[in-house]
Amino acid sequence: MKKSAIPRRHFLGQAAAFGITGAVVPTILTGYACEEKQDKSDNQLSPAVQIQFMRPGQLEDVMRRFPVVYVPFGLIEWHGRHLPLGNDALKAHGILVKCAEQFGGVVYPPVYFPSAQYVMDSDDLVPGDAWKVNMLTELFNRIKDMGARVIIGVSGHNIIQQIRMIDKALEPVVADGTITGVGLWEITLSAGEESSSDHAAKWETSNMMFFYPELVNMSELGTGPLAPDMQPPDGIGGLDPRVYASAEVGRRNVELAAEAIGKKAKELLESLPEDKRVFNKPCLCPGTWWMI
Repeated sequence: MKKSAIPRRHFLGQAAAFGITGAVVPTILTGYACEEKQDKSDNQLSPAVQIQFMRPGQLEDVMRRFPVVYVPFGLIEWHGRHLPLGNDALKAHGILVKCAEQFGGVVYPPVYFPSAQYVMDSDDLVPGDAWKVNMLTELFNRIKDMGARVIIGVSGHNIIQQIRMIDKALEPVVADGTITGVGLWEITLSAGEESSSDHAAKWETSNMMFFYPELVNMSELGTGPLAPDMQPPDGIGGLDPRVYASAEVGRRNVELAAEAIGKKAKELLESLPEDKRVFNKPCLCPGTWWMI
């Protein structure tokens, strides 16, 4: 999120409007999870649920067990001097991998473009974003053609227009009732005292401390006061990460977000007619499928 995009006060206001009011801590579901299930406290991201690392037979096996595809979104953007520029998609991707490890399904690689344009005091997309919606509809249709029954698009860039863009792109894809999907922020379903977001402050710094500690350099922030509300020269919105961020805060945030998204994936799959809840390809092989 950039300074002009969403000051912390606007994030909180949008969060309330979007229905983010309390923590959701669902029970971990069994029966669908990746065979190489990992401890939730582990920050390693299993390649067994990341589509770019899978062989065709592995992908087909996972889709037959739980035909859900998670798509993480973000952008290349300033996140303080101490965090990587790709923070938004990295955190969404990491949370979705932890989700898939527990619940099943596969994670698409991080998508860094396109991103919706933020409009102050509005939830709407600008007309110029129409081509971006069309671009994502094409992506989602190709995922559908792979046999997916649920598509969950998760944006780590926490402006409401990102969700509107994802949901708008999904509309023609799900219209025939053979598939369903939703757009979310990574913390839409888990927001509360132990799960939230900001801009390069307590929460986003904690996420990176958990997933990618080698990419975080807190010394870059110095020891003086930080400019408030994402103002220059720091561009940070939220609680001072030097005081409030930690890998443990990130671990708990990731745990809650991953569990909530996994529960939503199961709920969405079960909302389909029974004959539409299963992988619908004879195989993932030449003649029936080739690529996304």
